[in-house]
Amino acid sequence: MGIIREHIPEFEFSIDVAVVGAGACGLTAALAARDAGREVLVLERDARPWGSTSMSLGAVCGVGTAAQRAAGVEDDPESFVADVMAKTEGRADPALARLIARESGPTLDWLTAHHGVPLLLDFKWTGLGHSRPRLHIPPGRNGEELLGLLQNACGRAGIEVMTEARVTDLYADADDRVLGLRIERPGGVVEHLGCGAVVLATCGFGGNHAMVTRHIPEMANAKYFGHEGNQGDGILWGEALGGAVGDMTAYQGLGTLADPQQIVVPHPLLIEGGFLANAEGHRFTHELANISGMCVPVLAQPGGVAWVVFDGRRHEACVPHSVEQRQLVEVGALRRGDTWAELEQACRVPEGTFAAENAAIDTARSSGTEDRFGRSFAGLAPLAPPYYAVRVTGALFHTQGGLQVDDGARVLRPDGRPLPNITAGGGAARSISGPAVTGYLPAVGLCMAVTLGRLAGASAARLCTDAPAAA
Repeated sequence: MGIIREHIPEFEFSIDVAVVGAGACGLTAALAARDAGREVLVLERDARPWGSTSMSLGAVCGVGTAAQRAAGVEDDPESFVADVMAKTEGRADPALARLIARESGPTLDWLTAHHGVPLLLDFKWTGLGHSRPRLHIPPGRNGEELLGLLQNACGRAGIEVMTEARVTDLYADADDRVLGLRIERPGGVVEHLGCGAVVLATCGFGGNHAMVTRHIPEMANAKYFGHEGNQGDGILWGEALGGAVGDMTAYQGLGTLADPQQIVVPHPLLIEGGFLANAEGHRFTHELANISGMCVPVLAQPGGVAWVVFDGRRHEACVPHSVEQRQLVEVGALRRGDTWAELEQACRVPEGTFAAENAAIDTARSSGTEDRFGRSFAGLAPLAPPYYAVRVTGALFHTQGGLQVDDGARVLRPDGRPLPNITAGGGAARSISGPAVTGYLPAVGLCMAVTLGRLAGASAARLCTDAPAAA
Protein backbone atom coordinates (compact mmCIF):
# COMPACT_ATOMS: atom_id res chain seq x y z
CA MET A 1 0.00 0.00 0.00
CA GLY A 2 1.31 3.43 -0.78
CA ILE A 3 1.54 6.23 -3.33
CA ILE A 4 1.98 5.39 -7.01
CA ARG A 5 3.47 8.15 -9.16
CA GLU A 6 4.44 6.30 -12.31
CA HIS A 7 2.47 4.25 -14.82
CA ILE A 8 -0.79 5.92 -13.86
CA PRO A 9 -3.60 3.76 -15.29
CA GLU A 10 -6.59 4.93 -17.23
CA PHE A 11 -9.46 5.36 -14.77
CA GLU A 12 -12.55 3.30 -15.45
CA PHE A 13 -14.75 5.95 -13.87
CA SER A 14 -14.33 9.22 -11.99
CA ILE A 15 -15.91 11.13 -9.13
CA ASP A 16 -15.60 14.65 -7.77
CA VAL A 17 -14.85 13.70 -4.15
CA ALA A 18 -13.71 10.26 -2.99
CA VAL A 19 -14.11 9.60 0.73
CA VAL A 20 -12.09 6.71 2.14
CA GLY A 21 -13.86 5.24 5.17
CA ALA A 22 -17.54 5.08 6.10
CA GLY A 23 -17.41 5.91 9.79
CA ALA A 24 -18.75 9.06 11.41
CA CYS A 25 -16.01 11.19 9.83
CA GLY A 26 -16.38 9.82 6.31
CA LEU A 27 -20.16 9.97 6.23
CA THR A 28 -20.20 13.50 7.64
CA ALA A 29 -17.59 14.55 5.08
CA ALA A 30 -19.72 13.05 2.31
CA LEU A 31 -22.76 15.03 3.47
CA ALA A 32 -20.76 18.28 3.47
CA ALA A 33 -19.31 17.68 0.01
CA ARG A 34 -22.75 16.77 -1.31
CA ASP A 35 -24.25 19.90 0.25
CA ALA A 36 -21.66 21.83 -1.77
CA GLY A 37 -22.99 20.32 -4.98
CA ARG A 38 -20.33 17.68 -5.62
CA GLU A 39 -20.77 14.07 -6.63
CA VAL A 40 -19.43 11.92 -3.82
CA LEU A 41 -18.49 8.28 -3.43
CA VAL A 42 -17.68 6.73 -0.04
CA LEU A 43 -15.38 3.71 -0.13
CA GLU A 44 -15.61 1.23 2.76
CA ARG A 45 -13.33 -1.77 3.08
CA ASP A 46 -15.78 -3.92 5.10
CA ALA A 47 -18.99 -5.63 4.02
CA ARG A 48 -20.91 -3.05 6.04
CA PRO A 49 -19.85 0.15 7.78
CA TRP A 50 -18.88 -0.58 11.36
CA GLY A 51 -15.52 0.57 12.70
CA SER A 52 -14.73 2.71 15.70
CA THR A 53 -17.99 4.66 15.55
CA SER A 54 -20.16 1.60 16.11
CA MET A 55 -17.96 0.42 18.97
CA SER A 56 -18.34 3.72 20.81
CA LEU A 57 -20.95 5.21 23.13
CA GLY A 58 -22.03 7.41 20.23
CA ALA A 59 -21.45 10.58 22.26
CA VAL A 60 -20.23 13.75 20.54
CA CYS A 61 -19.21 16.86 22.44
CA GLY A 62 -20.31 20.16 20.97
CA VAL A 63 -19.99 23.77 22.07
CA GLY A 64 -22.79 26.34 21.93
CA THR A 65 -25.35 24.02 20.37
CA ALA A 66 -29.06 24.60 20.00
CA ALA A 67 -29.62 21.71 22.42
CA GLN A 68 -27.50 23.45 25.04
CA ARG A 69 -29.33 26.73 24.59
CA ALA A 70 -32.70 24.99 24.83
CA ALA A 71 -31.61 23.46 28.14
CA GLY A 72 -30.33 26.79 29.47
CA VAL A 73 -26.68 25.71 29.32
CA GLU A 74 -24.28 28.57 28.68
CA ASP A 75 -21.20 27.42 26.85
CA ASP A 76 -18.64 29.10 24.66
CA PRO A 77 -15.47 28.27 22.72
CA GLU A 78 -13.22 29.90 25.30
CA SER A 79 -14.49 27.58 28.04
CA PHE A 80 -13.95 24.52 25.87
CA VAL A 81 -10.42 25.55 24.94
CA ALA A 82 -9.66 26.16 28.60
CA ASP A 83 -10.93 22.66 29.44
CA VAL A 84 -8.81 21.12 26.68
CA MET A 85 -5.66 22.92 27.74
CA ALA A 86 -6.24 22.05 31.39
CA LYS A 87 -6.78 18.36 30.61
CA THR A 88 -3.71 18.19 28.39
CA GLU A 89 -1.56 20.30 30.73
CA GLY A 90 -1.17 22.88 27.99
CA ARG A 91 0.20 20.39 25.47
CA ALA A 92 -2.67 20.27 22.96
CA ASP A 93 -2.42 22.30 19.77
CA PRO A 94 -4.25 25.51 20.81
CA ALA A 95 -5.09 26.47 17.22
CA LEU A 96 -6.72 23.10 16.59
CA ALA A 97 -8.54 23.29 19.92
CA ARG A 98 -9.94 26.70 18.98
CA LEU A 99 -11.05 25.37 15.61
CA ILE A 100 -12.95 22.48 17.18
CA ALA A 101 -14.42 24.77 19.84
CA ARG A 102 -15.68 27.14 17.15
CA GLU A 103 -16.97 24.56 14.66
CA SER A 104 -18.28 21.67 16.76
CA GLY A 105 -21.55 23.35 17.74
CA PRO A 106 -22.46 24.41 14.20
CA THR A 107 -21.59 20.91 13.01
CA LEU A 108 -23.95 19.20 15.46
CA ASP A 109 -26.72 21.69 14.72
CA TRP A 110 -26.24 21.15 10.97
CA LEU A 111 -26.42 17.38 11.34
CA THR A 112 -29.60 17.64 13.40
CA ALA A 113 -31.43 20.41 11.56
CA HIS A 114 -30.42 19.68 7.97
CA HIS A 115 -29.76 15.96 7.93
CA GLY A 116 -32.11 14.49 10.51
CA VAL A 117 -29.46 13.16 12.89
CA PRO A 118 -30.93 13.72 16.39
CA LEU A 119 -28.33 14.34 19.08
CA LEU A 120 -29.68 14.85 22.58
CA LEU A 121 -27.83 16.75 25.31
CA ASP A 122 -26.68 14.39 28.07
CA PHE A 123 -26.11 15.59 31.63
CA LYS A 124 -24.62 12.46 33.17
CA TRP A 125 -21.14 13.11 31.81
CA THR A 126 -20.76 16.66 33.11
CA GLY A 127 -17.34 16.95 34.69
CA LEU A 128 -14.57 14.48 33.86
CA GLY A 129 -12.78 17.42 32.29
CA HIS A 130 -15.82 19.18 30.82
CA SER A 131 -16.88 22.29 32.73
CA ARG A 132 -20.26 22.34 30.98
CA PRO A 133 -22.75 19.67 29.87
CA ARG A 134 -21.72 19.29 26.24
CA LEU A 135 -22.04 15.61 25.39
CA HIS A 136 -24.70 14.91 22.76
CA ILE A 137 -25.94 11.35 22.28
CA PRO A 138 -28.39 9.73 19.84
CA PRO A 139 -31.65 8.55 21.41
CA GLY A 140 -30.50 4.94 21.62
CA ARG A 141 -27.27 5.98 23.35
CA ASN A 142 -24.88 3.93 21.23
CA GLY A 143 -22.49 4.38 18.34
CA GLU A 144 -24.17 1.82 16.10
CA GLU A 145 -27.31 3.96 16.08
CA LEU A 146 -25.29 7.09 15.31
CA LEU A 147 -23.68 5.37 12.36
CA GLY A 148 -27.08 4.19 11.15
CA LEU A 149 -28.49 7.71 11.37
CA LEU A 150 -25.57 9.06 9.31
CA GLN A 151 -25.99 6.29 6.74
CA ASN A 152 -29.66 7.13 6.41
CA ALA A 153 -28.80 10.80 5.94
CA CYS A 154 -26.36 9.89 3.16
CA GLY A 155 -29.02 7.75 1.51
CA ARG A 156 -31.46 10.66 1.53
CA ALA A 157 -28.76 12.90 0.04
CA GLY A 158 -28.11 10.51 -2.83
CA ILE A 159 -24.62 9.55 -1.67
CA GLU A 160 -23.43 6.08 -2.64
CA VAL A 161 -21.48 4.06 -0.08
CA MET A 162 -19.53 1.31 -1.82
CA THR A 163 -18.76 -1.52 0.60
CA GLU A 164 -16.14 -4.24 0.19
CA ALA A 165 -14.05 -1.64 -1.59
CA ARG A 166 -10.56 -1.71 -0.14
CA VAL A 167 -8.41 1.22 -1.21
CA THR A 168 -4.85 -0.05 -1.50
CA ASP A 169 -3.00 2.82 -3.19
CA LEU A 170 -3.36 6.44 -4.19
CA TYR A 171 -2.18 7.68 -7.60
CA ALA A 172 -0.45 11.07 -7.45
CA ASP A 173 1.48 13.37 -9.74
CA ALA A 174 4.84 15.02 -9.11
CA ASP A 175 3.14 17.88 -7.24
CA ASP A 176 1.51 15.46 -4.78
CA ARG A 177 -1.94 15.98 -6.25
CA VAL A 178 -4.00 12.84 -5.89
CA LEU A 179 -5.33 11.75 -9.28
CA GLY A 180 -7.16 8.61 -8.28
CA LEU A 181 -7.33 5.46 -6.19
CA ARG A 182 -6.68 1.75 -6.65
CA ILE A 183 -9.52 -0.32 -5.21
CA GLU A 184 -9.61 -4.06 -4.56
CA ARG A 185 -13.04 -5.69 -4.75
CA PRO A 186 -14.23 -9.19 -3.85
CA GLY A 187 -12.91 -11.96 -6.06
CA GLY A 188 -9.64 -10.18 -6.74
CA VAL A 189 -11.22 -7.54 -8.98
CA VAL A 190 -9.18 -4.33 -9.17
CA GLU A 191 -10.76 -1.02 -10.14
CA HIS A 192 -9.22 2.40 -10.73
CA LEU A 193 -11.18 5.47 -9.67
CA GLY A 194 -10.27 8.96 -10.77
CA CYS A 195 -11.10 11.82 -8.43
CA GLY A 196 -10.88 15.54 -8.00
CA ALA A 197 -10.17 15.45 -4.27
CA VAL A 198 -9.83 12.88 -1.49
CA VAL A 199 -10.99 12.80 2.13
CA LEU A 200 -9.00 10.45 4.37
CA ALA A 201 -11.41 9.15 7.03
CA THR A 202 -9.70 5.85 7.74
CA CYS A 203 -9.49 5.89 11.56
CA GLY A 204 -6.31 5.58 13.59
CA PHE A 205 -3.63 2.91 13.86
CA GLY A 206 -4.60 0.92 16.95
CA GLY A 207 -4.82 -2.31 14.93
CA ASN A 208 -1.36 -1.84 13.39
CA HIS A 209 0.99 -3.50 15.86
CA ALA A 210 4.10 -2.16 14.19
CA MET A 211 2.86 1.43 14.40
CA VAL A 212 1.70 0.98 18.00
CA THR A 213 5.09 -0.47 18.94
CA ARG A 214 6.84 2.44 17.26
CA HIS A 215 4.75 5.28 18.63
CA ILE A 216 3.14 3.91 21.82
CA PRO A 217 5.58 1.26 23.08
CA GLU A 218 3.97 1.06 26.54
CA MET A 219 0.83 -0.40 24.89
CA ALA A 220 2.62 -2.75 22.48
CA ASN A 221 1.68 -5.82 24.52
CA ALA A 222 -1.70 -4.62 25.78
CA LYS A 223 -5.02 -5.91 24.50
CA TYR A 224 -6.46 -3.96 21.62
CA PHE A 225 -10.19 -3.37 21.79
CA GLY A 226 -10.98 -1.61 18.57
CA HIS A 227 -11.77 -2.25 14.95
CA GLU A 228 -9.09 -4.29 13.22
CA GLY A 229 -9.39 -1.99 10.21
CA ASN A 230 -7.62 0.73 12.19
CA GLN A 231 -4.35 0.15 10.37
CA GLY A 232 -3.27 3.76 9.97
CA ASP A 233 -3.69 3.70 6.17
CA GLY A 234 -4.72 7.34 5.90
CA ILE A 235 -1.86 8.49 8.09
CA LEU A 236 0.65 6.47 6.07
CA TRP A 237 -0.69 7.79 2.75
CA GLY A 238 -0.59 11.35 4.06
CA GLU A 239 3.00 10.94 5.24
CA ALA A 240 4.03 9.40 1.91
CA LEU A 241 2.63 12.46 0.13
CA GLY A 242 4.72 14.72 2.37
CA GLY A 243 2.20 15.42 5.12
CA ALA A 244 3.26 16.08 8.71
CA VAL A 245 1.98 14.20 11.75
CA GLY A 246 1.59 15.19 15.38
CA ASP A 247 0.94 13.69 18.83
CA MET A 248 1.45 10.13 17.61
CA THR A 249 2.05 9.05 21.23
CA ALA A 250 -1.52 9.94 22.28
CA TYR A 251 -4.21 7.33 22.76
CA GLN A 252 -7.31 6.36 24.72
CA GLY A 253 -6.88 3.34 26.94
CA LEU A 254 -9.86 2.43 29.09
CA GLY A 255 -9.51 0.27 32.19
CA THR A 256 -13.03 -1.15 32.10
CA LEU A 257 -12.96 -3.91 29.50
CA ALA A 258 -14.72 -6.95 30.98
CA ASP A 259 -12.27 -9.82 31.28
CA PRO A 260 -12.51 -12.24 29.56
CA GLN A 261 -15.84 -11.27 27.98
CA GLN A 262 -14.43 -8.28 26.02
CA ILE A 263 -17.39 -5.98 26.69
CA VAL A 264 -16.96 -2.40 27.89
CA VAL A 265 -18.46 -1.90 31.34
CA PRO A 266 -20.65 1.24 31.18
CA HIS A 267 -18.93 4.20 32.82
CA PRO A 268 -22.06 5.57 34.53
CA LEU A 269 -21.68 2.70 37.01
CA LEU A 270 -18.52 4.41 38.24
CA ILE A 271 -19.62 7.97 37.62
CA GLU A 272 -22.72 7.48 39.77
CA GLY A 273 -20.99 5.97 42.78
CA GLY A 274 -19.28 2.68 41.97
CA PHE A 275 -15.60 2.06 42.61
CA LEU A 276 -12.63 0.06 41.34
CA ALA A 277 -10.78 -2.49 43.46
CA ASN A 278 -7.90 -4.77 42.54
CA ALA A 279 -7.66 -8.55 42.88
CA GLU A 280 -6.70 -8.07 46.53
CA GLY A 281 -9.90 -6.15 47.16
CA HIS A 282 -8.32 -2.70 47.56
CA ARG A 283 -9.05 0.55 45.76
CA PHE A 284 -6.00 1.98 44.04
CA THR A 285 -6.98 5.18 42.21
CA HIS A 286 -9.45 8.02 41.73
CA GLU A 287 -11.80 6.29 39.30
CA LEU A 288 -12.89 9.45 37.51
CA ALA A 289 -9.63 11.41 37.42
CA ASN A 290 -8.73 10.04 34.01
CA ILE A 291 -11.33 7.58 32.75
CA SER A 292 -9.81 7.51 29.27
CA GLY A 293 -6.38 6.63 30.64
CA MET A 294 -7.53 4.19 33.31
CA CYS A 295 -5.75 1.36 31.50
CA VAL A 296 -2.48 2.52 33.05
CA PRO A 297 -3.36 2.06 36.75
CA VAL A 298 -5.48 -1.04 36.07
CA LEU A 299 -2.72 -2.81 34.14
CA ALA A 300 -0.34 -1.96 36.99
CA GLN A 301 -2.42 -4.04 39.44
CA PRO A 302 -1.72 -7.70 40.27
CA GLY A 303 -2.55 -9.73 37.19
CA GLY A 304 -3.47 -6.56 35.29
CA VAL A 305 -7.10 -6.88 36.40
CA ALA A 306 -9.55 -5.10 38.70
CA TRP A 307 -13.21 -5.20 39.76
CA VAL A 308 -15.85 -2.59 38.96
CA VAL A 309 -18.01 -2.65 42.10
CA PHE A 310 -21.55 -1.22 42.12
CA ASP A 311 -25.03 -2.10 43.37
CA GLY A 312 -28.44 -3.21 42.22
CA ARG A 313 -29.82 0.30 41.98
CA ARG A 314 -27.07 1.38 39.55
CA HIS A 315 -27.40 -1.88 37.64
CA GLU A 316 -31.15 -1.56 37.16
CA ALA A 317 -30.82 2.07 36.10
CA CYS A 318 -28.20 1.15 33.51
CA VAL A 319 -29.87 -1.86 31.90
CA PRO A 320 -32.65 -0.05 29.96
CA HIS A 321 -30.35 2.23 27.96
CA SER A 322 -27.06 0.30 27.83
CA VAL A 323 -26.56 -2.47 25.31
CA GLU A 324 -23.29 -3.32 27.03
CA GLN A 325 -24.90 -3.80 30.43
CA ARG A 326 -27.48 -6.14 28.93
CA GLN A 327 -24.72 -8.06 27.19
CA LEU A 328 -22.81 -8.39 30.46
CA VAL A 329 -25.90 -9.97 31.99
CA GLU A 330 -26.41 -12.30 29.03
CA VAL A 331 -22.84 -13.67 29.12
CA GLY A 332 -22.79 -14.08 32.88
CA ALA A 333 -20.11 -11.50 33.57
CA LEU A 334 -21.74 -10.07 36.71
CA ARG A 335 -20.87 -11.40 40.16
CA ARG A 336 -23.59 -10.82 42.76
CA GLY A 337 -23.89 -10.85 46.53
CA ASP A 338 -26.66 -9.94 48.97
CA THR A 339 -23.92 -8.95 51.42
CA TRP A 340 -20.39 -7.69 51.02
CA ALA A 341 -19.12 -11.01 52.30
CA GLU A 342 -21.02 -12.87 49.58
CA LEU A 343 -19.66 -10.57 46.85
CA GLU A 344 -16.12 -10.87 48.20
CA GLN A 345 -16.44 -14.64 48.11
CA ALA A 346 -17.85 -14.54 44.57
CA CYS A 347 -14.91 -12.41 43.43
CA ARG A 348 -12.37 -14.40 45.49
CA VAL A 349 -10.95 -11.35 47.20
CA PRO A 350 -9.90 -11.33 50.88
CA GLU A 351 -12.76 -11.21 53.34
CA GLY A 352 -13.75 -7.73 54.46
CA THR A 353 -11.86 -5.81 51.76
CA PHE A 354 -14.78 -4.57 49.64
CA ALA A 355 -16.73 -3.82 52.83
CA ALA A 356 -13.84 -1.78 54.23
CA GLU A 357 -13.42 0.23 51.04
CA ASN A 358 -17.13 0.95 50.89
CA ALA A 359 -17.13 1.99 54.57
CA ALA A 360 -14.28 4.42 53.92
CA ILE A 361 -16.24 5.94 51.05
CA ASP A 362 -19.33 6.28 53.25
CA THR A 363 -17.27 7.97 55.95
CA ALA A 364 -15.88 10.52 53.50
CA ARG A 365 -19.34 11.12 52.08
CA SER A 366 -20.97 11.66 55.47
CA SER A 367 -18.21 14.03 56.59
CA GLY A 368 -18.38 16.02 53.36
CA THR A 369 -14.72 15.41 52.53
CA GLU A 370 -12.87 13.81 49.66
CA ASP A 371 -11.58 10.27 50.07
CA ARG A 372 -7.89 9.33 50.23
CA PHE A 373 -7.63 9.52 46.43
CA GLY A 374 -9.18 12.98 46.24
CA ARG A 375 -12.54 11.76 44.95
CA SER A 376 -15.78 13.21 46.28
CA PHE A 377 -18.89 11.05 46.55
CA ALA A 378 -21.04 13.99 47.68
CA GLY A 379 -24.58 13.86 46.31
CA LEU A 380 -24.30 10.18 45.36
CA ALA A 381 -26.41 7.64 47.21
CA PRO A 382 -24.48 4.97 49.16
CA LEU A 383 -24.22 1.52 47.63
CA ALA A 384 -26.95 -0.78 48.92
CA PRO A 385 -27.59 -4.52 48.54
CA PRO A 386 -27.59 -6.44 46.35
CA TYR A 387 -24.00 -5.73 45.34
CA TYR A 388 -22.42 -6.46 41.97
CA ALA A 389 -18.95 -6.63 40.45
CA VAL A 390 -17.44 -7.21 37.01
CA ARG A 391 -13.81 -8.16 36.47
CA VAL A 392 -12.05 -5.83 34.05
CA THR A 393 -8.69 -5.17 32.48
CA GLY A 394 -7.06 -2.32 30.56
CA ALA A 395 -6.87 -2.11 26.79
CA LEU A 396 -5.91 0.19 23.96
CA PHE A 397 -9.12 1.54 22.43
CA HIS A 398 -7.98 4.04 19.83
CA THR A 399 -5.09 6.29 18.92
CA GLN A 400 -5.25 10.09 18.92
CA GLY A 401 -2.26 11.14 16.82
CA GLY A 402 -2.40 11.73 13.11
CA LEU A 403 -1.94 14.07 10.20
CA GLN A 404 -1.59 17.79 10.80
CA VAL A 405 -4.48 19.73 9.29
CA ASP A 406 -5.42 23.38 8.87
CA ASP A 407 -8.71 25.17 9.55
CA GLY A 408 -10.22 23.51 6.48
CA ALA A 409 -8.93 20.03 7.45
CA ARG A 410 -6.41 20.17 4.59
CA VAL A 411 -3.36 17.99 5.23
CA LEU A 412 -0.29 20.11 5.92
CA ARG A 413 3.35 19.65 5.06
CA PRO A 414 5.97 20.13 7.82
CA ASP A 415 6.46 23.72 6.62
CA GLY A 416 2.74 24.47 7.00
CA ARG A 417 1.82 24.41 3.31
CA PRO A 418 -1.23 22.31 2.44
CA LEU A 419 -1.15 19.38 0.08
CA PRO A 420 -3.05 20.15 -3.15
CA ASN A 421 -6.29 18.20 -2.84
CA ILE A 422 -6.31 15.93 0.18
CA THR A 423 -8.12 16.45 3.50
CA ALA A 424 -8.32 14.33 6.64
CA GLY A 425 -10.39 13.91 9.76
CA GLY A 426 -11.29 11.54 12.55
CA GLY A 427 -8.59 9.08 13.53
CA ALA A 428 -6.51 9.93 10.46
CA ALA A 429 -5.93 13.47 11.76
CA ARG A 430 -4.22 14.79 14.86
CA SER A 431 -6.60 15.26 17.77
CA ILE A 432 -6.69 17.74 20.65
CA SER A 433 -5.64 15.25 23.34
CA GLY A 434 -2.03 16.38 23.50
CA PRO A 435 0.79 13.82 23.37
CA ALA A 436 -0.29 11.43 26.15
CA VAL A 437 -3.06 9.15 27.40
CA THR A 438 -3.95 11.64 30.11
CA GLY A 439 -5.33 14.29 27.74
CA TYR A 440 -8.44 12.67 26.28
CA LEU A 441 -11.74 14.36 27.12
CA PRO A 442 -14.93 12.27 26.93
CA ALA A 443 -16.56 12.34 23.47
CA VAL A 444 -13.67 14.22 21.83
CA GLY A 445 -13.05 11.31 19.44
CA LEU A 446 -16.43 11.58 17.72
CA CYS A 447 -16.32 15.35 18.05
CA MET A 448 -13.12 15.38 15.99
CA ALA A 449 -14.67 12.88 13.57
CA VAL A 450 -17.79 14.86 12.69
CA THR A 451 -16.30 18.34 13.03
CA LEU A 452 -13.22 17.70 10.92
CA GLY A 453 -15.38 15.50 8.68
CA ARG A 454 -17.66 18.43 7.87
CA LEU A 455 -14.70 20.76 7.28
CA ALA A 456 -12.84 18.13 5.23
CA GLY A 457 -15.83 17.47 2.99
CA ALA A 458 -16.47 21.14 2.40
CA SER A 459 -12.80 21.78 1.61
CA ALA A 460 -12.60 18.79 -0.72
CA ALA A 461 -15.58 20.19 -2.63
CA ARG A 462 -13.79 23.51 -3.05
CA LEU A 463 -10.46 21.91 -3.97
CA CYS A 464 -12.04 19.60 -6.47
CA THR A 465 -10.78 20.28 -9.96
CA ASP A 466 -12.19 18.34 -12.87
CA ALA A 467 -11.63 14.69 -12.12
CA PRO A 468 -9.51 12.80 -14.68
CA ALA A 469 -11.67 11.66 -17.55
CA ALA A 470 -12.83 8.07 -17.57
CA ALA A 471 -11.32 5.82 -20.16
